[in-house]
Amino acid sequence: MGGGAEDERQILVHRRHELTSLPIPDELTLDIFLRLPNPADLVRASAACVSFRRLIADRSFLRRFRNLHAPPLLGFLEQDTKVFHPVASPHPSAPEARAAALAADFSFSFLPGPARDWLVKDIRDGRVLLDRPPEHDIDNRYKVVFPELVVCDPLHRRYILLPLIPAHLATTVEHPIRSAAHNHRCCETFLAPPLDCEDEASAAEETAFSVIWMAQCRTKLVAFVFSSSTGQWCAISSQSWSDLFAGLPSSIRWPLFFGRYCAYGCFYWVNSSMEKLLVLDTRRMEFSISEPPHEIKGGVEKGVEELLEQGCAAMSRPHSPRSE
Repeated sequence: MGGGAEDERQILVHRRHELTSLPIPDELTLDIFLRLPNPADLVRASAACVSFRRLIADRSFLRRFRNLHAPPLLGFLEQDTKVFHPVASPHPSAPEARAAALAADFSFSFLPGPARDWLVKDIRDGRVLLDRPPEHDIDNRYKVVFPELVVCDPLHRRYILLPLIPAHLATTVEHPIRSAAHNHRCCETFLAPPLDCEDEASAAEETAFSVIWMAQCRTKLVAFVFSSSTGQWCAISSQSWSDLFAGLPSSIRWPLFFGRYCAYGCFYWVNSSMEKLLVLDTRRMEFSISEPPHEIKGGVEKGVEELLEQGCAAMSRPHSPRSE
């Protein structure tokens, strides 16, 4: 009897050892890694063993992790003064923010000089878009229609100087409208949000970016997009105001839309008097006119800002053209 019980115990111990020795399938391991709360935990897991590092370093896994975990908020960069304000404790990103503030060059001294000539136009996903007038004509900065543009990474001090918009595109810009408030041309440049990368063909596009140049002209809306993948500018379908929307005039004297917002891959501009939204879908690179949500009728611009405050839409408001 005693010998039989001892044999059973040995069998149980052996089976338990076999179970603990079974390898965890890669699919299950990746599923566990996807549930780690932040990138720091992922780095620590990758340092545990070679097999973990191999799984975590895979680009398809990193794309999935980034899609599930929003990048941490590090701080705010003032566009006019180029002053970076890192988030402070008790914000969970405070240590990373302090490190970024020390490591990054927000004076942009690494750009082609003089650095003071460059003005910040937009900020997105760690990249900064800046412009300056051609030939350093600072006195006429706000009258320039086609400025020099650069996209940079202030943390790693890398930049790409964009080519000028080619002549065959530039000639299609006729009578860009000046802002009524400051008598500046109503031309905007901004970074497009990244597209979702789900397949291997998209993996090479992870570091790519797009810049959009847009102008409200007297008889039409004109826009161009630069792709870092091709290194070229191309036209976004240009439409006359009357073709864009039947209720719009065929010719305008002042800009119709103001206050650029971004949400879910689209940009929105507001016309408060007509209660209309100008929409640019960056996935299709197409413009359209949209009705605002019913709950913000009666004050479109104020209503959109209230949606921002309530967190009803993941929007961010860059520098308004009216205050440039």
